[in-house]
Amino acid sequence: MGVNLAAGWRNRLRRAGLAVAKDVKTGRPAHRDRLAARRRALGLTQEDLAALLGVERSTVVRWEAGATEPLPWLRPKLAKVLQIPLGRLTELLGGPAPAAPAGPGDRRPAAAPVPRQLPSAVADFTGRVPELAALTRMLEQAQAGAPGTVVICAIGGTAGVGKTALALYWAHQVAHQFPGGQLHVNLRGFDPTGTPVTPAQAIRGFLDALGVPPERIPAQLDAQAGLYRSLLSGKRMLIVLDNARDEAQVRPLLPASPGSLVLVTSRSQLTGLATDGARLLNLDILTHEEAIQLLTARLGAARAAAEPHALAEIARLCAGLPLALAVAAARAAARPGFPLAVLAAELRDTAGRLDALDAGDTAASVRAVFSWSYQQLSPAAARMFRLLGLHPGPDITVPAAASLAGVGQPAARRLLCQLTRAHLTGEHAPGRYAFHDLLRAYSAAQARGYDSKPERSEAVGRALDHYLHTAGHGSTLVNPVHEPVALALLKPGTVPERPADHRQALAWFEAEHYVLLASIALAESTGFAVHAWQLPWAISPFLRIRGHYQECTVTQRTALAAATRLDDPTGRAISSRLLGAAYAELGDHHQARAHLTRSLDLCRRLGNRLGEAKAHQDLNVLAERQGRYADALGHAEQALRLYQATGHKAAEVEALNNVGWYHAHLGDYQQARVFCQQALTLNVEVGHPRFEGIIWDTLGFAEHHLGNPTEALTCYQRALSISQELGDRFHQADTLTHIADARHDVGELVQARQAWQQALAMFEDMHHPDADQVRAKLHSADEPGR
Repeated sequence: MGVNLAAGWRNRLRRAGLAVAKDVKTGRPAHRDRLAARRRALGLTQEDLAALLGVERSTVVRWEAGATEPLPWLRPKLAKVLQIPLGRLTELLGGPAPAAPAGPGDRRPAAAPVPRQLPSAVADFTGRVPELAALTRMLEQAQAGAPGTVVICAIGGTAGVGKTALALYWAHQVAHQFPGGQLHVNLRGFDPTGTPVTPAQAIRGFLDALGVPPERIPAQLDAQAGLYRSLLSGKRMLIVLDNARDEAQVRPLLPASPGSLVLVTSRSQLTGLATDGARLLNLDILTHEEAIQLLTARLGAARAAAEPHALAEIARLCAGLPLALAVAAARAAARPGFPLAVLAAELRDTAGRLDALDAGDTAASVRAVFSWSYQQLSPAAARMFRLLGLHPGPDITVPAAASLAGVGQPAARRLLCQLTRAHLTGEHAPGRYAFHDLLRAYSAAQARGYDSKPERSEAVGRALDHYLHTAGHGSTLVNPVHEPVALALLKPGTVPERPADHRQALAWFEAEHYVLLASIALAESTGFAVHAWQLPWAISPFLRIRGHYQECTVTQRTALAAATRLDDPTGRAISSRLLGAAYAELGDHHQARAHLTRSLDLCRRLGNRLGEAKAHQDLNVLAERQGRYADALGHAEQALRLYQATGHKAAEVEALNNVGWYHAHLGDYQQARVFCQQALTLNVEVGHPRFEGIIWDTLGFAEHHLGNPTEALTCYQRALSISQELGDRFHQADTLTHIADARHDVGELVQARQAWQQALAMFEDMHHPDADQVRAKLHSADEPGR
């Protein structure tokens, strides 16, 4: 079979006057042997070469057999892999790629035209290497596995992302493989006129291009489609269906005969075409590096190199959207005497960014191009899209979107699916939806122009209520001694989530971490002052257990300012205490004492004995940080008495451990053991694993200093296992330090160093001041003679 194919090629080339030199022994084209010889000289198998190029092995086989040529965009990569200049590769390939052979079915009367309808490819096409490779693999796999099938690829993506540019660029690379010609139609599925091309109009245009006289064209669509498919039968055609609205517009234009390739582009997810055998390729925005490359190609290397920081900022502010980058480059090119920093400053203005990305033509206006997709939405989906622009981001879940819009979760899921299908949002992770910054700006602008201020405020309030009440419930699961707060009343239509246990709560906080931080900033900027202090309160247990102390200080400063504006003494007392506790962990002792003392005074004036106990507890941590263990013990004992008086059992467990801890630091290890045993006993009733882990760490410390290293390590390992299971990063690092100390004291120096190194890495990641102490221990252990 291979010999017949090769002979067929030689005969066709000979008839075309393009005879190729042959090796006299093998009868194969000599340059093909040189290509294979070069591969073997590098020690590469055909499989190796295919893997390095991202193609199938059968593709390499066909290259070396002379059946096909490498596509132009693959040749530079092939030359690099073979470690030869590109010109030398051309010699090995025997000159320019020959036209693909015509099959028997391609013979037609001489008068029949061969359509060449592909529009020109975009100038300075850059990036999209993985997508180009994916398209090429799709074609090669189809040709190798089932050469008699119609290959269909639907390229989807948001407005302005470069779907047409990719399709046309690649289509020009493979056009020589389709001697039957190329057909192209802009289906205008998302056109400003609002009148998509009908299948009948598209087919009529194709029949004209195929040379069918008007009098032979049937009147009915079914008959036209039948004639169209008959004319394509036996031909290898490349068909580009650009800007399709939906599957119904595309299906009548699909050929039935094998050997053709159909490229479809659409702002909709044409998942239904999968039933027709289509491969789906979703196009995302460009990476930052690709965006830089595109701008450089348009502006010239010299101008780009002159202002690299401004260029990078323009790329970032254009959100990696090719249309926005092209418009920005066009505006910069029109003002060659202006620094790029001027354009960057214009784009920096969020309110005017879409104006800055308007080149005066609807096809070159980001706002106009977005509008064509937006106008196709149902009223409910359009409302959801507008409201998403009010959400703080960076992404949103179905439950949060339901609260934002004041609808049920099934309805919210359907609306998000509609927006995803229209590529006006994307499900970037399971159950999490987001869009890029330019779509966010357009969405928010639509909300301001369509929805009244009260409607927008209600939507923002529902979103903030959703996060506040979910976080408030979760905070008590993460830390059962978290001081209770009377939360803002829920707005109608808000349905918060209810994590069932500590693990679910921690997972929710982890997933919503950056959304919660953005929600605090939104609450502050939109006048929701109660949310601006209560949200920081609600997320503080998560931030502390994860060691995000810098974020604690930032959010609690916002909280304190909001509570002060409200003249809410309870909010001020809580926010001052949490801010002081964060400062204590970061080693800012002056600020910590000022805020903790203020919180203690406010709680006393309010008669808030629980808040007073919490303030004493944080003051004992501050005293410990300063090495004042007697003062720390005094605060811990006061906190214990107040917790016992209020009947707060969970907080009493924590306070008992604290009293034991400071007794140990004052050298009374037997008394430390007594208080820890009491804490363990009471915790059986409370049943909180986090406290159990902390108590075992304190017991390990006492046993270590009582001269019981085996018992100490057993206690420490139990503490470490619990903190690891709970994701409590600070106590993991703290216990690892204690384990290292104990192992060092019994001469297990290698194990001690490993534990210190683990602890140091965690403390450094948290920017915690305890990193200095661990670093000093490692340095001391490295000194000679120790």
